[in-house]
Amino acid sequence: MSDFPMYGLSEEQQAVREAVRELADAKIAPFAAEVDEQARYPHEAAAALLASDFHAPHVPEEFGGAGADALSTVIVIEEVARACASSSLIPAVNKLGSLPLMIAGSEELKKHYLGALARGEGGFSYCLSEPEAGSDAVSMKTRAVRDGDHWVLNGTKRWITNAGESQFYTVMAVTDPDARSKGISAFVVEKSDAGVSFGAPEKKLGIKGSPTREVYLDNVRIPADRMIGAEGTGFATAMRTLDHTRVTIAAQAVGIAQGALDYALGYAKERQQFGKPIADFQGLQFMLADMGMKVEAARQMTYAAAGRSERGDADLTFFGAAAKAFASDTAMQVTTDAVQVLGGYGFTRDYPVERMMRDAKITQIYEGTNQVQRIVMARQLLAGVQSEL
Repeated sequence: MSDFPMYGLSEEQQAVREAVRELADAKIAPFAAEVDEQARYPHEAAAALLASDFHAPHVPEEFGGAGADALSTVIVIEEVARACASSSLIPAVNKLGSLPLMIAGSEELKKHYLGALARGEGGFSYCLSEPEAGSDAVSMKTRAVRDGDHWVLNGTKRWITNAGESQFYTVMAVTDPDARSKGISAFVVEKSDAGVSFGAPEKKLGIKGSPTREVYLDNVRIPADRMIGAEGTGFATAMRTLDHTRVTIAAQAVGIAQGALDYALGYAKERQQFGKPIADFQGLQFMLADMGMKVEAARQMTYAAAGRSERGDADLTFFGAAAKAFASDTAMQVTTDAVQVLGGYGFTRDYPVERMMRDAKITQIYEGTNQVQRIVMARQLLAGVQSEL
């Protein structure tokens, strides 16, 4: 669907928002604090999202999925993140992990793995980063060596979201060490493949309900037809994927910020000091006004980027990076301000805004740090990406 308006939601998209909001309020929000406190996977959210077909809404209908466009997928992630940031990584990372197949995979691969994802037979994770290759992803060391009708993979991937929970992994590995970025290929690895194992969950500041672990590949033999696209195209596929999925991280950031703003507004109207609600004080009103303004600016930029993602516009790279950087910076600022609105109460775990503040921080870091986003944006601008406006 490439003809939806650049501004405003269709009736269908508005219905998606209402359905996910209702689901999140009823079945995800009640467990958010416990999921964070216990640093456990949000099984209740996972089950609720799967039952409603919101666990991987982007999967096309031809493979048994819901066939949601990029903006509808963004709305799902935003609304889940408003209740629980950890849970929003279920639909977000399922898109991140499986999008390389949608971009470059064979019809057989797409039918098999996208079908399994749509049916709820397992989630998809994305294995790009390594201990020595974060922002500099081209410097990865994981190797894939051809052996007859198979490839044999060896290496370590780090910072892998939902590792251990996901059944399927899109893995980037070096197939030609002399070719730099053109020597990297993409593969589908399954959790059940011999030689696949996982490190201990990282002990993190936020998004504690989404496990982040190393993935170890020890002589993992996979059939040659599990390569995604042609040999040597993996890095290009990985970067094209991130152009699209940075928009989903922007959506997550918008959702976290909206959740914090909503709570701060309710608190400011209830909390009495000096004989009246603190919402009556202009100093607080200006804070709330700035918070609301920035959240809405971030949302509009994110939705505009989602439209470009759906259409595959030439300026998606700029808009994806801009939306991700702006929305995540906004989420960090708005959640920090929400803690301030609550004062001492905001600093305690009895109230949700401190969790939202901790969760917001990662949105400035993963899927490309905001410093990397600014490099991406500057290159796009210098190449004339806005010259058509």
